[in-house]
Amino acid sequence: MSPTPRPSASLYARGITKSFAGVRALVDVDLDLPAGQVTALMGENGAGKSTLLKILSGDYRPDAGRIELDGHPHAFASPLESRAMGVRVIAQEPEIVPYVSVAENIYLGVLPGRFGRVSQRQLTAQAERDLARFGFTGLLDPRSRGVDLSPAQRQMVEIMRALVDDAQVICFDEPTSSLSETETAVLFALIARLRDEGRAIGYVSHRLREIFQVADVVTVLRDGRLIGSRLVAETSETEVVRMMVGRDLSAMYDRTRTQPGDVALELVGVTTEDVRDVSLTVRRGEVVALAGLVGAGRTELALAISGDRPILSGELRVDGVPRRFRSPADAIAAGIALAPEERKADALIMVRSVRDNISLAALRQLSRLGIVNRALEHDMARRYIDQLRIRTPSMGQIVQNLSGGNQQKVVLARWLARQPEVLVLDEPTRGVDVGAKAEIYAIIDDLAAKGAAVLVISSELPEVLGLADRIVVMQNGRVTGELDRAEATEERILTLAIADHLSAEGARP
Repeated sequence: MSPTPRPSASLYARGITKSFAGVRALVDVDLDLPAGQVTALMGENGAGKSTLLKILSGDYRPDAGRIELDGHPHAFASPLESRAMGVRVIAQEPEIVPYVSVAENIYLGVLPGRFGRVSQRQLTAQAERDLARFGFTGLLDPRSRGVDLSPAQRQMVEIMRALVDDAQVICFDEPTSSLSETETAVLFALIARLRDEGRAIGYVSHRLREIFQVADVVTVLRDGRLIGSRLVAETSETEVVRMMVGRDLSAMYDRTRTQPGDVALELVGVTTEDVRDVSLTVRRGEVVALAGLVGAGRTELALAISGDRPILSGELRVDGVPRRFRSPADAIAAGIALAPEERKADALIMVRSVRDNISLAALRQLSRLGIVNRALEHDMARRYIDQLRIRTPSMGQIVQNLSGGNQQKVVLARWLARQPEVLVLDEPTRGVDVGAKAEIYAIIDDLAAKGAAVLVISSELPEVLGLADRIVVMQNGRVTGELDRAEATEERILTLAIADHLSAEGARP
């Protein structure tokens, strides 16, 4: 089943140009992916990174330019041709067949068996060997079904597909967006090993810290053009950000600190199927961050606050009044809004317009006798497009055609139109470029300054430390501690996030 090893390969893209409906997505771009090197590709959403990766994967054909693989020109007419030449792009949102096993998902197209019959025993045994070979033992069960996998596990399946195919040029597109710290460490160790084996690695991420951990060279695109490349050892985060956005973002975490007002949201001993005995408060004019590792129960708590998960015991109070929500509609009526982590799956109607998505939660205010006043809807959408600087050709643009940062702003615009008392933001900058992050931080600061109570869930510690007035840390469905911003450090947050583990370690003889 294992393919014959291919020789190491270097890929060079030269003069790549690509347009869509007259809009130039890439203009004369060069990209070097030499064997034995990790090359990071950075840029804001809309800079052209995804278009360039789709050209390398064979999904798009360039209008001009060429691709060279070990000095020989190649034109990939399809993903099959790209893969046949040893080039593989690991998608940020991998396609998983839901009702077959992990092993079957990994070996799609090369399933073992005789006479058209798949040997499940041989398939599972091979998957176990390959998972061990690449360091994923214990993180993936080859017998699990695709539908039951977490986002992190789906990402691992996609990575395994490339590895068992012996790809020599591997491009990772935001690979850690759904990974825990432990899973990220495994991935980084694997990338270092693949580089040392002589493979060419491309790495796309919005997380600057990762780039300086894993990459040898960083290449920056802006507005579809190559800005330049730098040796990671000879540059800085400040220089890379300046190359990406064309301006200084050193003040991106600046907050308008005000004296918090009355308690808007209070949880007292809240217990659900996923969290236990959680107590916390969020005051008006305050940003409280929920920190913790993946699986700590933060998202599950947010779903309970927003009425999407039943509270089994304990009490939730809004402005001091006990509330019991039977549905998200009840929570919205009480002034609580949730911007979920999975914006595409859980927040946006991807095939509807920007205008439709913004107005969705405020249709009652815009309607009379069940008929939406289109003029009022137009004015509302225009107001929030301008206020949040949503970059869209028109409010009639289909939302799936926007960049990730602008999609996230549409989600925020929807809830700002409702003027909620409490806004819960679950990973509000996941998959968002550094320029859009700064704009979203400014929106959060403005909301707090105007008296909203904001609860932010984030896995990025610099974001937590930069945004929050207070930090509540969770592990295994429980609150393990609370820190004021003046006393909070990354070390103290991480210590609280792994408190149970440390206690168990200390109890061992």
